[in-house]
Amino acid sequence: MLSRSLGWLRDADHAAFFAWKHEENPFGASLAWVAEEAGRIIGFRTFMRWEFEQGAEVVRAARAVDTATHPDHRGKGIFSRLTLHSLDELQAAGVAFVFNTPNDQSRPGYLKMGWQVLGRLPTVVRPSSLAAVGRMARARIPAELWSTPTGAAEPAGTVLADAHGIEQLLRSQPPAGALQTRRTAAYLAWRYGGMASLRYRAHVSDGGLDRGVALFRLRRRGPALEVAIGDLLVPGGDSRRAAALAREVLRLSGADYAIASTPPLVLRSGFIPLPGQGPIVTWRGLGPQRSVLRPPAMELRLGDVELF
Repeated sequence: MLSRSLGWLRDADHAAFFAWKHEENPFGASLAWVAEEAGRIIGFRTFMRWEFEQGAEVVRAARAVDTATHPDHRGKGIFSRLTLHSLDELQAAGVAFVFNTPNDQSRPGYLKMGWQVLGRLPTVVRPSSLAAVGRMARARIPAELWSTPTGAAEPAGTVLADAHGIEQLLRSQPPAGALQTRRTAAYLAWRYGGMASLRYRAHVSDGGLDRGVALFRLRRRGPALEVAIGDLLVPGGDSRRAAALAREVLRLSGADYAIASTPPLVLRSGFIPLPGQGPIVTWRGLGPQRSVLRPPAMELRLGDVELF
């Protein structure tokens, strides 16, 4: 179904990608439904489990991700029926809200079903040179799914295997004023080290892991080579140290530019806002008053939304 509808290949990489997203997620296995006609599957809808935190509060959420309708059955409302059917079951499973980053083609359908637009993910960028600016300007197409191989820094899985060191670094982070993904050593190990073929790398700050780590991958976007910084952790969220670490990642990677959505990087060390380019985040609350629930303030990072 995913092959015929979404263009996925029937190969080991896509099979592993599906298992990583929907079966190995530390927040729990995805919730999924199918539509059938005469014993034949004609639609598929799945939601990843996700968890947010704000202070000591943990909020269970879900993110609408892979959905597919058989090409012979499009235009029959299967996508909407599967999605709306799932909301009551998600609520019964303790999910407080659903969020996602739909593309321009699917977003109108979500809005008709009661989703609300939260806005674009704030994104910053830093080119490596004047020549790179030109390549970046021509790179207005989606990035490739699979990462570009690189020997820069270390494999993320190797660094993140130090669960004790990662937990210490996480405990040093300042409290967020908004909902943010509940980061644990297990979550980071899954997100950046759980699928080797995604080739995430980890650059550890001089002085060791307790001084900070940047988690990133290289990917092609048209004529440009992009380094996507998914997450960046430094003690106390120090903006100067975060910016220096991100600058080192750009230099080590050899990329044309670095892109990130990490609060400490805003307007630091040549990182500038990239208006109108981040993915659009949408939201729908669940509950008896779902139509009047107000969207929460959310603080997402690039690693929270890319790939999903």
